[in-house]
Amino acid sequence: MSSDAYDPGKDGAKMAMAGAMSYGDYLHLDELLDQQNPLSGAHDELLFIIQHHTSELWMKLILHEMQAARDALIARDLPPMFKMLARVSRIFEQLNNQWDILRTMTPSDYTTFREVLGPSSGFQSYQYRLIEYVLGNRNPNLLKPHAHVEHIHAQLVRELERPSLYDEAVRFLFETLDGDDRNLPAPQLERPHEAVEAIQDRWAAVYRDIHAHWTLYELAEKLVDLEDYFRRWRFNHVTTVERVIGFKRGTGGTSGVTYLRKMLDVELFPELWHLRGEL
Repeated sequence: MSSDAYDPGKDGAKMAMAGAMSYGDYLHLDELLDQQNPLSGAHDELLFIIQHHTSELWMKLILHEMQAARDALIARDLPPMFKMLARVSRIFEQLNNQWDILRTMTPSDYTTFREVLGPSSGFQSYQYRLIEYVLGNRNPNLLKPHAHVEHIHAQLVRELERPSLYDEAVRFLFETLDGDDRNLPAPQLERPHEAVEAIQDRWAAVYRDIHAHWTLYELAEKLVDLEDYFRRWRFNHVTTVERVIGFKRGTGGTSGVTYLRKMLDVELFPELWHLRGEL
């Protein structure tokens, strides 16, 4: 048969594909790839934009996982919660690895487009702020950069009004060890969580007899793992900024590296770290 012979099956497949959803359709690739729009002619500005776009996408997934993990914890549906928390740690590892790419940009490269950034800054990322609020690092003063966007400000306020992921873990801790939550300390909704002796005592009891309290022990270690990766991400953020801009003020008006270094002292789940010195 000639290679030019009519093949009705082939035409049928073409017609079927013409009406089918493609890879690009499903991912809305045209819209996605049209969002990277450098404002200068500098070669490295595209790297800078993609670094921040991908970070925001990963943060969107972090919030999706952490909020679902909190809901699962409240429902005492623990196996999927553990999986979600493990995934969040791996996402922070991925975010951490991204700094290696940004560090290929030298101070000289950055100065070629820094002026076009104006007052914009990663400090203004509402998703990052929401991640901190969900984890328990709550500072209502940091709502101010988002006051001009009503729906974002409202979303952050709603998060401040409910117990954090760690608050729910502590509730589970008390209910399991005490049999109820009558002795549960009130959640610290409007300030960063600070260590509470009663909470630390109960976590310490878990670590002293892990076989009797294996589920709580696993939860504690999942939280420590998550914070460990989160801290590494913060540390690499500091060193990357110092490497690229030194001790200049940040574009958003913060003190830059000095401010970021202060954030390294923040402990999300302090009782889980402090108890290690007791064992």
